[in-house]
Amino acid sequence: MSLTERTAWTSLAVGLSVLCLKGAAWWLTGSTALFADMLETVVNVAAASAALAAVRYSARPADENHPYGHAKVEYFSAVLEGALILVAASMILQEVWQAWSQPRQPDQPALGLALSAVATVINSVWATILRRRGKRLGSPALVADSHYLMSDVVTSAGVIIGVGLVTVTGLLWLDPLLAGATAVMILFSGWRLLRESVGGLMDEAVAADDLSRIRGLVSSEAAGAIEAHDLRTRRAGRITFVEFHLVVPGAMPVSEAHEICDRIETALKEALGSAIITIHVEPEGKAKHSGVVVL
Repeated sequence: MSLTERTAWTSLAVGLSVLCLKGAAWWLTGSTALFADMLETVVNVAAASAALAAVRYSARPADENHPYGHAKVEYFSAVLEGALILVAASMILQEVWQAWSQPRQPDQPALGLALSAVATVINSVWATILRRRGKRLGSPALVADSHYLMSDVVTSAGVIIGVGLVTVTGLLWLDPLLAGATAVMILFSGWRLLRESVGGLMDEAVAADDLSRIRGLVSSEAAGAIEAHDLRTRRAGRITFVEFHLVVPGAMPVSEAHEICDRIETALKEALGSAIITIHVEPEGKAKHSGVVVL
C-alpha cells in the first residue's frame, strides 16, 4: 500500500472519529450551530471516502485505454467534495430557518462544547499533516481534503465560542445565527474547491513559480542547443506534463541532440517528481527567437 493510500485511509478514520465526537456534542446540546458543525463533518467523511477511492484508482498504471495514466481521477473526487459541501450548506440553512422560528436553550452545553473542542483539535492537527503530505505526494484529492478540514476547524472554533456565548448571555438567536454563518463559510469553501478542481480538469498550466523553475532548468541544461519555444505545461494529479520545441544547430548529429534532450528530461524529473516530458527537436531554421534562450 502506497503512502498516499495509507494517508487516505487515515483521513477517513480521523473523519469518522471526529464525526462521533461532534454527533455526541449535538445530541447532548440540541444546538443548531453544533448540528451544522456535525453535518459539515458528515460531508467530510463522505469526501474522504471519495478521496480514498480516487487515490486507489489513480495509482493504477497506464494501460491501452489510458496511456497517460489514471491520475486525473483525483480531480473528480475534489469536484465531488465541493458539490457535497454545497449540499451540506443548503441543509444547514433549512435547519437555521426552523431554529430561528423556534429558538431553544442548549442542553448540557459544557460537556457538548468539550467534545466539540476535542474534535476540533484533532481536525486541526490532521489537516496540517494532510496538507503537507498531499503537496509532497502531489495528490489533489488529499490537498482538497486538507483545505476543507481546515475550514471545518475555523467554523468549529466559531461555533464553540458562539454556543458558549448563548449559554452565558441567554441570547438564543445567536445559535441559528452562528449556524447560518457556518453555512456561508461552507459555501465559500465549496466554491473554492470546485474552482480549483475544474481548473485541473481543464488542463490549467502549472503555477507561475513552477513554470519559472521549468524554464530555468531548460535554459541551464540545454547547452549546445539554441533555444526552446512553445513551452506548454499542465497537471494531472501528481503528474506534471511538459512539452516544448528545442531548436538545435542544423548540422548537429541526432545522437548529440538526443543527449541534450536526455539531460533536460533528467533535470526536470528530478525537480518535478512524476513528470512526462515531450521534446520536439527542430533545426535552427525553425528558431523563433522567443521563449527560452539557452544559456
